[in-house]
Amino acid sequence: MKLPTSGCLLIAAFLLLFSPILQAEDLLMARVAATFPESMLKLQTVLKKNGQKLSRVQRVDIGLTKSGFKTDKYRIVFFGRPEEVRQISDQYPMLIPYLPHKIAIFAEEDETLLVAPNPEHLFVSDDPKLKAIIKRWHDDLVKIFHDMRED
Repeated sequence: MKLPTSGCLLIAAFLLLFSPILQAEDLLMARVAATFPESMLKLQTVLKKNGQKLSRVQRVDIGLTKSGFKTDKYRIVFFGRPEEVRQISDQYPMLIPYLPHKIAIFAEEDETLLVAPNPEHLFVSDDPKLKAIIKRWHDDLVKIFHDMRED
């Protein structure tokens, strides 16, 4: 059976509209009703409160601006538990490129958006010990994002 052109277009539009929803599970996101400077300061406090250590902050907006893009404030925050990062690096060297953890934080007018990869979708393993670590990383990020949304 051949679909009419309008039917094909409708199906294509449907797939395009809803494909980001399917892929959104790969990311954890939080919108914070605060300006970028307030959110950046709060993120540092929330990380510390959750037992994480800030490793460094990388400015992304400068590189984008130099490349001709118009962008607002945009940073990548690297964080983790230093001893855990060392242990994981020794036990699971394939995870080294993903450590320390990262959160992208960027301004969107008067709000701030935080985005991080979902560890449960980034790493798949049959190793029960590694599964527990990945689950904890996911739970840590969910807690951090929850705390960021709180007033």
